[in-house]
Amino acid sequence: MKRILAVLMAAMLMLSLVACGGAGKTESTIASPLELLNTVWAAYPEDQKFAVAGGDMTEANMNMEGPGVYGIEDTEGLDASLGFPAASVAKIDGAASLMHMMNANTFTCGAYHLVKAEDKDALVSELKENIMNRQWMCGFPDKLVIVSVEDYVVAYFGNAEIIANFTTTLTTAYTQATVVCEESLVA
Repeated sequence: MKRILAVLMAAMLMLSLVACGGAGKTESTIASPLELLNTVWAAYPEDQKFAVAGGDMTEANMNMEGPGVYGIEDTEGLDASLGFPAASVAKIDGAASLMHMMNANTFTCGAYHLVKAEDKDALVSELKENIMNRQWMCGFPDKLVIVSVEDYVVAYFGNAEIIANFTTTLTTAYTQATVVCEESLVA
């Protein structure tokens, strides 16, 4: 009887060690870039919401009331609309967007899912360089922020107050979010 009890206790100890060992692995709890942006927009305080649209210009992806899927096959559109460098598209397998409906320079946000987590630093650097070197039309955005959340990168630029509110809402909705870039775009 003692041997059976000892074997059972040893088995339970092994199972608990295996279960704890798996706890260190990072698995994404976010299903898609669209889910990420929908979560942030849903958590946005009503008194700070503004007229937005999301997605690309296709009928299937356009959303006139919130975030939308942005097709990554349109590399020129990703660059022109969101500031995502066309040469970096192989590093992502999904994108979503949220933009101020009246003026994209007031607020533009893109969320991107990485194919490989180890590409995160390179993508952040490429995004930053591409957005910082843009020729702005119809006004100038004040600030650029890039946030890392699990295996996602979220880049957004625009009015300083809107950017600050979005950063607060994003980092509250996703406590594991980390601001990896914060740059002034004002000359």
